[in-house]
Amino acid sequence: MAKITVNKLEEHAFEVAIEAQSSTTHRVTVAPDYANKLSLGRFDHEELIRRSFEFLLERESNTSILRSFDLSVISRYFPEYEHTITQ
Repeated sequence: MAKITVNKLEEHAFEVAIEAQSSTTHRVTVAPDYANKLSLGRFDHEELIRRSFEFLLERESNTSILRSFDLSVISRYFPEYEHTITQ
């Protein structure tokens, strides 16, 4: 299993480092309204980012994940994302 490290860069921007066979770094943004919709107030933004990367890593390698993106983009590639992440 890959190691995921989430660092807050700005209010709504995060850097995610994934240590795996090939290590990668990603910059992720998330709008407050979207983060609240997904977390339902049960966990903070850093945990949302971590869970989102766990979701992605179950479906693709870390080297296939975009290097910079907004969290809302995930549902374009994986329609089940929003339903799954709120569970």
